[in-house]
Amino acid sequence: MSHLIYSDTICKLGEGVLWHPETQVLYWFDILGNRLYGRDSHGERHWQFDRHVSAAGWVDATTLLIASEIDLFTFDTATGVETRVVVLEEDNPVTRSNDGRADPWGGFWIGTMGKAAEPGAGAIYRLYRGELRLLYDDISISNAICFAPGGAYAYFADTPTGIIRRVALDTDGWPSGEVEDWLDLRAEGLRPDGAVCDSQGNVWNAQYGAGRVACYSPEGRFMTALGLAAGQTTCPAFGGPDLTTLFVTSAAQGCDDDDRMAGMTFSVPSGFKGLRANRVVL
Repeated sequence: MSHLIYSDTICKLGEGVLWHPETQVLYWFDILGNRLYGRDSHGERHWQFDRHVSAAGWVDATTLLIASEIDLFTFDTATGVETRVVVLEEDNPVTRSNDGRADPWGGFWIGTMGKAAEPGAGAIYRLYRGELRLLYDDISISNAICFAPGGAYAYFADTPTGIIRRVALDTDGWPSGEVEDWLDLRAEGLRPDGAVCDSQGNVWNAQYGAGRVACYSPEGRFMTALGLAAGQTTCPAFGGPDLTTLFVTSAAQGCDDDDRMAGMTFSVPSGFKGLRANRVVL
């Protein structure tokens, strides 16, 4: 499976993979290494930070909105300049940012969690038009944040519960109505990690510890799964020129020594077409 390795850089906790649709750069994070990686046809580079960083959305060709353990900030990959946008649980040393993704309105959803996965320490927020609003609290490990094509629904999970949840969104992208349990993975013992929707509305979910990304129809029916050479798969994103390649990060933390590809980033032809990553509007 070596041809599926996109980057053999080992991340202790690879996460937040993002395909920039305008520059064709793949970005991803090593949360525990406080590092952002970027790779394109010219090679791979990285940027080091003084705090945990975990997820991003693209603003323009060189500007990303990045979530860290204390704030959301813009980062210019050309100059290295950081500009704070809003604080994020800055006064809570227990937590850090985790999973996040831009929504179809240009907002950005970001989840937090305890650095030691303290039960109920995390939450999910949305940044929209300059306002950071708490959406859900009492979450242990925020994950699987993604959006149906056109924005009818948002999905998210609290990984230890084994359930991916879904909520309808209003015309401004805010949750409207009750959150429903959309996909229950408990019987299979699966741990839902990062997720992304494709152009047909299927949800692709990285399942931590299972070494795969599984695809479910909008009705929650299992369709297919892509196996990977690392057990602790963490986050998927569609990319490539035609958005049919699935890029997947993984984690090396706590792995057995025989899991030699743990922490690498993979690229898999999916046979499905993804959606362009939404632009963050600040």
